[in-house]
Amino acid sequence: MPFSEIYLLMLLIILVMMTSLWLVSIIIRNVSIVDIFWGPGFVTASVFYFLTTDGFESRKILITALTTIWGLRLSLYLAWRNIGRGEDFRYREFRRKYGEKRYWWISFFQTFLLQGVLMWIISAPLLGAQYYGTSKAPGIPDLAGIIVWIIGFSFEAGGDYQLAAFKSNPRNKGKVLDKGFWRYTRHPNYFGDSAVWWGYGLICLGAGSYLPVLGSVLMTLLLVKVSGVALLEKTLNIEKPQYKEYIRRTPAFFPWFPKK
Repeated sequence: MPFSEIYLLMLLIILVMMTSLWLVSIIIRNVSIVDIFWGPGFVTASVFYFLTTDGFESRKILITALTTIWGLRLSLYLAWRNIGRGEDFRYREFRRKYGEKRYWWISFFQTFLLQGVLMWIISAPLLGAQYYGTSKAPGIPDLAGIIVWIIGFSFEAGGDYQLAAFKSNPRNKGKVLDKGFWRYTRHPNYFGDSAVWWGYGLICLGAGSYLPVLGSVLMTLLLVKVSGVALLEKTLNIEKPQYKEYIRRTPAFFPWFPKK
């Protein structure tokens, strides 16, 4: 099948999945389930691309395996963190703003459809890496992609683990975590997520596919400017006064040694 046909078929699959998820959210009155599905959505996309493309086999296996590890780890972590704790504060605020009688259908466009379309666009490197490069064995760009992915996965998973352990201690309530990965960046999980997707982008480049790498660019922009760093910083500045000192000495995104 042509690249465009495979890509458009994936859009249709994602729309069906997100619509089904939206219907479930109406029944249980919890939009937060969309976050748990974010990772597995990309796993589904990568597996679909694996089954419908004729790229270099070892590269296809590599990027699908990396996507599966990343996506399932993220989903299990969010499920452990969110299930049983009610709807996330972001969606509660939207529900209050739009009203219970309207939010059930607004949430489809504002959250489920939007995230579905973003998921589809961002998944482009996963397709580019598996569709192109039929005669190009993995080389230096692929190796660089693996290294960047490992760094990103370590920051994301390690940062999540350290934050969960920090929050589990009642003595840390109201305090700011500034140890481990959090010593070098205020958002190791978001930096790690971005690096993971640049790992996929480099593997995509290794296949000789360039335009789909824009999916990695979009993921980074979302993490830094929209739903990640920018949104969370506003909340933390209000909730934790000592966060301003943490901002002064710790880089926001790219890891570096803290200022004295």
